[in-house]
Amino acid sequence: MKIAVLSDTHIPIIADDMPKKIYTALKGVDLIVHAGDIVTPEIIDRLSKIAPVRAVCGNMDDENVCARLPKKDIIKAGALSLGLIHGSGAPANLMATVRKEFKQVDVIIFGHSHIPCNERIDGVLFFNPGSPTDKIFAPYNSYGMIEITGKNINARIIKI
Repeated sequence: MKIAVLSDTHIPIIADDMPKKIYTALKGVDLIVHAGDIVTPEIIDRLSKIAPVRAVCGNMDDENVCARLPKKDIIKAGALSLGLIHGSGAPANLMATVRKEFKQVDVIIFGHSHIPCNERIDGVLFFNPGSPTDKIFAPYNSYGMIEITGKNINARIIKI
C-alpha cells in the first residue's frame, strides 16, 4: 500500500495551491492522508479526485473543515494501524503530546510544527511530513510517502 502524507497546507492563506509537482507525485497512490491545517475544504475535494483521502482537522482549520473531519483517526493499513492527528502545543513536546492520544498503533502521523520527522521511538514510527507550502519553522518544504508491505514500513520525507 502506498500512502501520500500531507500536513499544514494552509491553502489559501499561505499559498493558492500546492506545488504542481506534488499533484504529479500523488498519482498512483492508494491513499492520501492529511494531518490537518487544511484551512478550507476545497483542498480535500481536489485531493479526492486523485485517490481516497483520510484527514483530520487542525488548529487553523475553519468551521467547514472541522465539521467534516475528526480531530484524530485510526487508519488500518493491512496488518498495521496508523494514528492520525494534527497535534498541539510547543514543538519541543509535540511527539510526547501526540503519543498520549494513541494506545496501540504502529505509526503516528502528525503535523502542526511544520518540521519533518521520520523517527522510531519504542517501536512506533513518528511521521510528520512537514509542510509543502510553509517553511516558517523548517529548512525546506516537504511532504511524505509511506509504503507498507505486510508489516514492513518504508517512510520517507520528500523535499520540494
